[in-house]
Amino acid sequence: MAIVENTRTEAGTRLSASAGSPVAASRRSWLPRAGRIAGGISRRVVGILILLAAWETLPRLGVVDRVFLPPFSEVADEWVVLLRGGDLWEHTSASLTRAASGFAIAIAIALPLGLLIGWFRLAAQFLNPVLEVFRNTAPLALLPVFVLIFGLGETSKIAIIVYACVWPVLLNTISGVQGVDPLLVKSARSMGLPSVRLFQKVILPAAVPTIFTGVRLAGAYAILILVAAELVGAQAGLGYLINYAQSNFAIPEMYAGIITVSVVGLIINQGLLALERRFTRWRITSNS
Repeated sequence: MAIVENTRTEAGTRLSASAGSPVAASRRSWLPRAGRIAGGISRRVVGILILLAAWETLPRLGVVDRVFLPPFSEVADEWVVLLRGGDLWEHTSASLTRAASGFAIAIAIALPLGLLIGWFRLAAQFLNPVLEVFRNTAPLALLPVFVLIFGLGETSKIAIIVYACVWPVLLNTISGVQGVDPLLVKSARSMGLPSVRLFQKVILPAAVPTIFTGVRLAGAYAILILVAAELVGAQAGLGYLINYAQSNFAIPEMYAGIITVSVVGLIINQGLLALERRFTRWRITSNS
């Protein structure tokens, strides 16, 4: 009996030790997080499924005219046809090339300029009136100007995307730099940190979340302005595909192009969001 009792005691001690081990603790902390992520994903999927079910059902029931809004299954079939024929990839790659070029040029211009204006108050005082004038001018209102200056080719389309994407990145960068807690700056200066190291170690990390908000907005603007720009003088691209299909009354093909634009925009936004989390991991850790 004593041997049995000792065996039970040792087994209980081992179980309690394993339950209190770091591995078990990490598992317990990971499971609720995984449950929250799965719950959020399932809610989003349910919402999309409800939308697609309504899209499929309402035209078939005659609630809406299926000539102008065909069922989702017909649009999906047309999307597959475009994909297999290679037309969808041709138009998507043309649009992505334009959007990526304009987006990258805008980042290269707006990010250093925003850091400069945000850090030097004198530069902000001189340039803010000019920025206010141009940022309140709608990009599409300037599309005829870009066409007159750069012609109907690729340059005008990329230029209008650059113009649209510059402003959210520029303004959020200025706001992020100017919004850094002054106590952080004073503490860093009191420790003798040079200006370059201060900017690198304090200002830039603190401004990154606000900067990435502008970058994500710029990614959305790149797709929105791209589609409008491709309606004028383009021979390829998703905007051209949508306009061409509408002109020829190929309604399922038109909706297939619209869905592709939505999917591309969603992928770009999620990619930028993942990049933001990667660069602001310190913020998530400190908040948790």
